[in-house]
Amino acid sequence: MFKPVLRTLPWSIAMAFPFSWLSVAHAQSGAVTLPQVTVTESRSGEDLPGVSTLNRAMLSRKLASTSDTARLLADVPGMSVYSAGGVSSLPSLHGLADDRLRIKVDGMDLVSACANHMNPALSYIDPTAVESVTVYGGVSSVSAGGDSIGGSIVVASSQPVFAQSGQGLLVQGQAGAFYRSNSNGRGVNVSATVASENLSLRYTGASVRSETYDAAADFKTGLMPTTTVRVPGSREVGSSQYQSNNQDVDLAWRNGNHLLQLQLGNQSIPYQGFPNQRMDMTRNASEHGILRYDGRFDWGTLQARAYSEHTRHTMNFLENKLPNPASKGMPMDTEGTTSGGTLVAEWVLGADHSLRTGAEWQRYRLDDWWDPVSATPGMMAPNVFWNIRNGQRDRADLYAEWDARWSSQWTSQFGVRSGSVTMNTGPVQGYNTMSGMMGYGNPASPSSQPGAFNAADRARSDQNWDLSASTRWAPDASASYSMGVARKTRSPNLYERYTWSTANNMVMNMINWFGDANGFVGNLALKPEVAYTASVTADWHDSARQLWSVQLTPHYTEVQDYIDAVTCASVGKMCPSRTDRFANLSFANQGAKLWGWDLTAQRELLRSESVGSLSGSVQMSYLKAINSTTQSALYNTMPFTAKFGLSQRTGAWLHAAELQWVDAKNDVSTIRNEQKTSAYALLNLRTSYSWKQARLDVGIDNVLDRYYAHPQGGAYVGQRPMTWGIPVPGPGRSINVGVNFSF
Repeated sequence: MFKPVLRTLPWSIAMAFPFSWLSVAHAQSGAVTLPQVTVTESRSGEDLPGVSTLNRAMLSRKLASTSDTARLLADVPGMSVYSAGGVSSLPSLHGLADDRLRIKVDGMDLVSACANHMNPALSYIDPTAVESVTVYGGVSSVSAGGDSIGGSIVVASSQPVFAQSGQGLLVQGQAGAFYRSNSNGRGVNVSATVASENLSLRYTGASVRSETYDAAADFKTGLMPTTTVRVPGSREVGSSQYQSNNQDVDLAWRNGNHLLQLQLGNQSIPYQGFPNQRMDMTRNASEHGILRYDGRFDWGTLQARAYSEHTRHTMNFLENKLPNPASKGMPMDTEGTTSGGTLVAEWVLGADHSLRTGAEWQRYRLDDWWDPVSATPGMMAPNVFWNIRNGQRDRADLYAEWDARWSSQWTSQFGVRSGSVTMNTGPVQGYNTMSGMMGYGNPASPSSQPGAFNAADRARSDQNWDLSASTRWAPDASASYSMGVARKTRSPNLYERYTWSTANNMVMNMINWFGDANGFVGNLALKPEVAYTASVTADWHDSARQLWSVQLTPHYTEVQDYIDAVTCASVGKMCPSRTDRFANLSFANQGAKLWGWDLTAQRELLRSESVGSLSGSVQMSYLKAINSTTQSALYNTMPFTAKFGLSQRTGAWLHAAELQWVDAKNDVSTIRNEQKTSAYALLNLRTSYSWKQARLDVGIDNVLDRYYAHPQGGAYVGQRPMTWGIPVPGPGRSINVGVNFSF
């Protein structure tokens, strides 16, 4: 609905730069932002354990090295990322990832419209547009989002800026560019604001392009499982190239303590390779609109959001995976629309108490179809294959949350949320109506695969309840202790319940958002997941919070009806057998337990006129995650990790060194044939210099050019032949340069 407007936006501005991006500063001289009238998800998270807030200054340190918003969160305690495309990594928090986390981008709850989850929520905002991120890593408040069992991630772009009284017209902006040597990555970003005292108009645009990256050593030397053919050695990580363009226009009006804002944006990704998926993205076109109101009244605050997002997504093979350049490959199309709204009121109940009440609504529609490659009957012809047809997933939630300050030392928060999720899908069909292993059968006959699915009662309705309780005790100025417990619920997604075909390995391989290169089929009998979480954060620091600090967060989660991979036969599915060491699997409700701890510490080591300030930091995370039904490890969890940092600031210079240690991964999911990875250590260096209206960043990632495979990188299927046994290699050494100017 916003496409005609957005197509007229000036892409020529973004493309005027010779190479692409880095946005780290905004010129605020002579500008004012609207007084804080937005309703926060909690009292800045102070009552909750495991909460991390990242501001613009903290995020800007990573912008020269990544165009993936999820990777901005890599230093949050307990956070890691599932590797995917260059701008589409999936965040993982304490072993729970993707749909198990609640992710909000400028108030929008977005749903990935792809059988491989190639367009997750964080991929729809460029890192240069992110102003702040709040991560609820322990116990999430009910206001931070439902329909999830892990933490919550709340991402916000910049607030509108207005001119000061009597200033006249305010004009300000910034422009930046970056270059990365490994992958020849380059990009640009621009932002411009024109504002009066009551009206503000802002345009932001970002464009990035990257070629395939190289590992630190040759790695494609494994044997094919059923032959003696050796794969040629090479450092190139196939299917890791990408291009992404983002644009947004914000129009805001304020009157006293009231703000009305309209945000329109679009995204165009012409291509994005995925080294751990059998398919690549060949198009992702998205448009979104957000209408926002924030107001402050004598009784409290009121916040309202309405949003709509539309995605057209296509998949096929890029050059590394295409067996024959003249072939049509396997075209796959997806169209998804997410619409929703929120209404939140915070009531002031005296000086020490407040009540937050809210309502949320989300409407999601999905069509997933694969066009035939020929008009002649055959394996992929002559009909359109309907994977999900008229998929529907609607959610309506109500919640209430009470914040209380009992004394100068004790605060608490209690919340309850009720959510209703209804799902359904239309009739499906295969490429053909032939019988046998390579056929699909008559969709009108209950004895065929699509016919049995079409004849089934596909409507589902879940009533979910979330509860949270937390308290914070600060006995003195040097310590505080936050404790919380929660019950959280997540209903299955459309692909977990409604993907239906087991006709052959090719079709099953297309259903996979995990990066393990296995094949999957859904299960109509799935029930919602219910998680019980307990977490504590102990925070010790000097009274001024300037010299040193230590935070320790142990956590424990037990999940009932955890949706995990199982053999097809165990849920009554007849899937093809395989000899390539990959597996065909389905889903079932089982049990899971996850526990561990996060530790962060920092201290100022030295301060002098000649050296400036010298500080050191340590961050460690340990996680154990098992399927309590099978006693196998849960898939794609991180082993023990540690980061050691040293930074020095003197005048306009900031220098930093980081050593990252990742232990060997030996606890793997046996049902998925998950691959083990070796321990490794990476050294990263960076330096920056800031002028009044400019900043230069230079960094070297993987300084020693160490070969490694990230434990959550998945199985390497970035080129043909797609053989089991090679984890996706991480990037080798890269020199990154970024510059930003503001006016």
